[in-house]
Amino acid sequence: MTTYDAKKWFRVHRRVADPRLRLVCLPHAGGTAQLFHTWPALLPEDVEVLAVRYPGRQDRLAEDCVDDMATLVDMIEEALEPWLDRPLALFGHSMGACVAYELALRLEARGIVPQHLLVSAHEAPQRAERMALHRADDETLITRVRHLGDLHSEVYDIPELRDLLLPALRADYRLIEGYQPSHPTPVRAPITAYVGQDDPSCLLDHVLAWSELAAPGRFELRSFPGDHFYLTPREAEVVADMAARLARGSGTDHPWQ
Repeated sequence: MTTYDAKKWFRVHRRVADPRLRLVCLPHAGGTAQLFHTWPALLPEDVEVLAVRYPGRQDRLAEDCVDDMATLVDMIEEALEPWLDRPLALFGHSMGACVAYELALRLEARGIVPQHLLVSAHEAPQRAERMALHRADDETLITRVRHLGDLHSEVYDIPELRDLLLPALRADYRLIEGYQPSHPTPVRAPITAYVGQDDPSCLLDHVLAWSELAAPGRFELRSFPGDHFYLTPREAEVVADMAARLARGSGTDHPWQ
């Protein structure tokens, strides 16, 4: 088995000597661990934030991008091994929501039930729109990203940065567009879905379909003003909501107890 370097895969924005919980955060398509760098200041001091660093961007720019869901989740699961001594919760934004869901399934197959699965800005995988933007030309792909909302999209106007960033963006779209489970497996973890009220990529009925992947009474939906990247302007409110849910716990038995 290949050994994946945990330090390479996770940015720990604030180390905690004796964490009660680790929150594993998975970015959107084209996104980076930087999205979560301010979260530790908004969370209780006993929660440690592990932000996933996908290959092919920032300080992993020289590495090949991963454009297959199963392969990416395999790598993250193995790299997460040193961090499994404490309870975990999983948060994923957009593409990261599906990665978090698949990671939850892998962990639960090992008897490790995440305290919570928090999914943001993505329809349930069995209801998500099927597109082929990864095959589109550069301008079409960038236009789609800008249609979702304005989160640092100005970088695509700088030719040097555009050339550096587009391969990762295209690989991520290839990954999420190739991920099409028609009958996904429910998880034991409770699920909370977050969505921007003006997100053009999320039909509310399709977001509510995450409830099909949770046990009865273990799904909730929270919506906030904003588009696909509502998470940035509403960060304090969203993280406060998550912190309250994580403080309550899931009511499930964990192997750490």
